[in-house]
Amino acid sequence: MSCFKVAEKFVSINGEGQRAGELAVFLRFCGCNLNCDYCDTRWANTADVKYELASAEDLVTYVKSTGVKNVTLTGGEPLLQADIARLIVLLGASGAEVEIETNGSVSLEEINSLKPRPSVTADYKLPSSGMEKYMLTENFSCLTLRDAVKFVVGDMCDLARAEEIINEYGLIDRCRVYFSPVFGKIMPEEIVEFMKERKLNGARLQLQLHKIIWKPDMRGV
Repeated sequence: MSCFKVAEKFVSINGEGQRAGELAVFLRFCGCNLNCDYCDTRWANTADVKYELASAEDLVTYVKSTGVKNVTLTGGEPLLQADIARLIVLLGASGAEVEIETNGSVSLEEINSLKPRPSVTADYKLPSSGMEKYMLTENFSCLTLRDAVKFVVGDMCDLARAEEIINEYGLIDRCRVYFSPVFGKIMPEEIVEFMKERKLNGARLQLQLHKIIWKPDMRGV
């Protein structure tokens, strides 16, 4: 039986994504295959990070004990975890509404076939991240209106590239589309002006609520 390396688990509001503002149980796993310049959870990917080992059954029991229905699997990169599909199925069978936050570089094919299928918020890493070359655009074909693509924007060049991807793959009609500013790098009003100029109907600006409510580097929130 596989065990998961869990960097932290806690209940808070969803700070972003499709259920922003709703209560959720967060399960943050260790390890990531990318190294984005603006990563705000790099601590969870270091070799010396403290973690607990937990089975899928342990995590389902914890989630049920909270009384909170929404579950967000995050990281790091949760789709790198062995047996993540089994955990998702068990959580779904327990009545949880599962959302996966993925970095856009790992195939969604296995997740797409699960029943019940979780909702997905997939990043598309833009040029300022330094990781765009690792993006799997074939994942877009797996997405539906239950899912989202999140563009984390650091500058105006990122915005222009995001618009290209949105138009090339018809993302507005396929799934939800979010622009999220890199904290401290670009002002939200700059994104709004870009959206107005380009008539980006259907796209949404989304600020990270947890960084507004608490200190930007606070964990467990």
